[in-house]
Amino acid sequence: MMDWTTSHYRYLARMLSRHTLLYTEMVTTGALIHGDTERFLRHNEAEYPLALQLGGSDARELAHCAALAERFGFDEVNLNVGCPSDRVQNNMIGACLMGHPDKVADGVRAMIEATDLPVTVKHRIGIDGRESWEELCEFVEKVADAGCRTFIAHARIAILDGLSPKENREVPPLKYDWVYGLKEKYPDLEIIINGGIKTFDECHQHLAHTDGVMLGREAYHNPWLLAGVDQAFFGDTPAVTSRHDALRAMFPFIESELARGVYLGHMTRHLLGLFHGQPGGRRFRRHISENAHRPGAGLEVVEQALAMVPEQVTEEAAPA
Repeated sequence: MMDWTTSHYRYLARMLSRHTLLYTEMVTTGALIHGDTERFLRHNEAEYPLALQLGGSDARELAHCAALAERFGFDEVNLNVGCPSDRVQNNMIGACLMGHPDKVADGVRAMIEATDLPVTVKHRIGIDGRESWEELCEFVEKVADAGCRTFIAHARIAILDGLSPKENREVPPLKYDWVYGLKEKYPDLEIIINGGIKTFDECHQHLAHTDGVMLGREAYHNPWLLAGVDQAFFGDTPAVTSRHDALRAMFPFIESELARGVYLGHMTRHLLGLFHGQPGGRRFRRHISENAHRPGAGLEVVEQALAMVPEQVTEEAAPA
């Protein structure tokens, strides 16, 4: 979700759901230690609860960044052991670490010693060359022995030699039963399932076998889905009753970001899915796409686009 789950998207997500745990895009330890730390960790307090997702493999660097996560107010620090990108593989980051469970365990142990925050791991169920059930269990056991209690399992292997990141989200078959098997085998661990999940019906089916569900691209492309989460899974009233209200709630944030020098287009690209499948949604997207990048573009562009969509006083929060 790099370049997707930025602070601007997360603010929208929080307007739609009070309770959903949000994750940052993956930030590498090198970027935090040698780059603009403040910029990479900047977020709005309205985004809480919020987890920082790290990419890295050096235990000392991971420990340093875990301590930063606590200092900057995050609620959880998560180690990404699932990203299949060539760019991160070359730096021993992401899914290639599935082949090095001892290294992951060392990193997790160092992170736990450096922070009081929960330390979690997001991983695949295997990689090419290490794709057996026994090897998955070896990975989980070694990392659990290091102190990790929460595993977020993408129910596909990652094929690192020959498939693109996009193909790795589609070609390897989903094996949800393997993630269910982890919960059955390790009942004391928190097992959260991820991968190809799009509807609340699917979420409820998975929750019969696991402790939680993580949504990725579906929640980004169709963010209104999140508006039903509080009622469907937390027994709370919806945070908003219309897409218009959700977007209007963002106006003060958009204005503050514009005043800080952020270009409108950097924010509005994350809003394009809000009216997915709605009358006027295409005009909404087109107006923003054609105007948000113009010099001096401001909140009026969003207001004009919003006016192109018929407003519904009350909406069903999300599909079943």
